[in-house]
Amino acid sequence: MTDSTDPPVPPADPPAEPPTGLRALLPDLTPWHASADFRRLWVAGLVSSFGSFLTFVALPVQIKELTGSAAAVGAVGAVELVPLIVFGLYGGALADAWDKRKLIVWTEVGLGVLCGALLFNSLLPRPALWPLYVIAALTSVLGAIQRPALDSLWPRIVAHEHMTAASALNSLRWTVGGVTGPAVAGVVVAFAGLPYAFAADTVTYGISVVLIFRIAASPGAHEARKPSLRSIAEGARYAWSRKELLGTYAIDLAAMFFAMPLAVLPFLADDLHAPWALGLMYSTVPAGALLVSVTSGWTSRIHRHGRMVVLAAALWGAAIACAGAVGNVWLVLLFLTVAGGCDMVSGIFRGVIWNQTIPDELRGRLAGIELLSYSVGPQLGQVRSGGMAALSGVRTSVWAGGLMCVGAVGLLAAGLPKLMSYDARTDEHALRLKARRAAPTPPPAPSPASSPSPAPSPAPSTSPAGD
Repeated sequence: MTDSTDPPVPPADPPAEPPTGLRALLPDLTPWHASADFRRLWVAGLVSSFGSFLTFVALPVQIKELTGSAAAVGAVGAVELVPLIVFGLYGGALADAWDKRKLIVWTEVGLGVLCGALLFNSLLPRPALWPLYVIAALTSVLGAIQRPALDSLWPRIVAHEHMTAASALNSLRWTVGGVTGPAVAGVVVAFAGLPYAFAADTVTYGISVVLIFRIAASPGAHEARKPSLRSIAEGARYAWSRKELLGTYAIDLAAMFFAMPLAVLPFLADDLHAPWALGLMYSTVPAGALLVSVTSGWTSRIHRHGRMVVLAAALWGAAIACAGAVGNVWLVLLFLTVAGGCDMVSGIFRGVIWNQTIPDELRGRLAGIELLSYSVGPQLGQVRSGGMAALSGVRTSVWAGGLMCVGAVGLLAAGLPKLMSYDARTDEHALRLKARRAAPTPPPAPSPASSPSPAPSPAPSTSPAGD
């Protein structure tokens, strides 16, 4: 753990007149203009996300070609889940204690090497099956270590007042990759072949590493403990003491567990006698999220973020219930699109609560807990929806899961009043962190053995902060 001071956060711009008309709906680009490091990290994430979707599509296709077994394809999720849980929590402790930029760069290099191994295996005359599972597990390990560092780096390079806009822009980056990546991957795999998909993903990792390397160093917080089970437990105790944070985790887990329908979409398309619509069904949720992202200007003017998380999660469940209840495929596509938009709204405001209230020295460990809340829920939701579909039918699994989601969200909102009453303008944690970030960084205390001459300036970062 380093004793270096935290890098300065870009100052907030002076208050400006709120936009009107169409400009009020367009994404707020203030973080993009105010922070060069934000721009680099955003573009790196977009490039890397796009490439990852190429492998996301190509890997199961290759397993299907090698085995012809749906169970073998599904086993990829099983080998990814345990590393995600274990190393997500440890990655959070690492993110608090180590330099975040270095952690992100080295994990990105490792992910690129693993993708290169997939490329090498695909070029063999007889590609082997077992390396695909090993690489999937190792990719989950590195991804789980990297994600808390990424999530805890954003608050350091974005001004406190710009957090909502930054969260919306990050969501836009993810949705652009989520909509275009699978579509391009399908074309590449079908017409060029698997090696081209893996090769393109490997190249995107190289581009991402170059961009991230130029970001200013982000050393561990002074107060952060060294990575250990004790430091992980300390983060868990802090999360438990903050009931509004617990609410954001619990709401997302409930929404994904009860109302994540992706596993049964192929069967839903058959039930509606519309197998041609399966691809559209898969693209509707990210498409709805994209629509919210490109019209997210309004989010910067919302302050009761907890209520928005609850409302959006309840509407997600209601939209999924409607998608399961209606018998018209076009209405199903409409409701799935609405559900994707609601899920994005919930994600934006969950991220704002986390980034505006969690102290820097705990941000990585809490990001590890957040990783579990938004990653494990969908995995378990797939099991729930598939199992219930086998017992009671596909459409029943979808609409009943949506209704259970609405009920669970309502019960959680009633049991966690601090989440419902959260207001960024008055919350003590948000105000304390805002004041802490705005306070000038004190100069280092002179050493008793130092000479009376002025202390030398600290060495400049090797990564320039400007363009």
